[in-house]
Amino acid sequence: MALDEVDHVVAAWRAQRPDLAVDSMQVWSRIHRLSALLDTHRKQCFSDRGLEAWEFDVLAALRRAGEPHRLSPGRLLSETHVTSGTMTHRIDRLKGRGLVTRLRNPEDGRGALVELTEQGRKLVDDAIGALIALEESLLGEWSRAEQDELAGSLRRLLTDAVAEDRPRG
Repeated sequence: MALDEVDHVVAAWRAQRPDLAVDSMQVWSRIHRLSALLDTHRKQCFSDRGLEAWEFDVLAALRRAGEPHRLSPGRLLSETHVTSGTMTHRIDRLKGRGLVTRLRNPEDGRGALVELTEQGRKLVDDAIGALIALEESLLGEWSRAEQDELAGSLRRLLTDAVAEDRPRG
């Protein structure tokens, strides 16, 4: 198996600081580098379709909601992990592009709903198709079994890390 840049970094730390247990760097440094690589590819994929990554995130949340592709701003906050001020700005920008509309919430007269327009649906459908093709190409020759095994390990790592990150007490 070929060595990668993380192997070299870890070896250098082991040589310079043998008192440190640097094994976790084998995992986290690779995740960090893969995240940066994926982020670059995703930004280009979305840019090729006239989208920013944040625009895709909001449009995709609405598309995943199913017919009529409508969510409250609060639900969009929880789906995209941004602040309410940021979400208001994003909705306004998407509305200005004709990708979403803002409606009154019939169940709460003070509230609003955000709905995907037909133009927004077409754009996000094109973008998700391109994103899936990109992500498949990045997996190269990995078999379905290898992908499933990696996905399971990453799921465990993520759920453990999220649980560890929660406030205690």
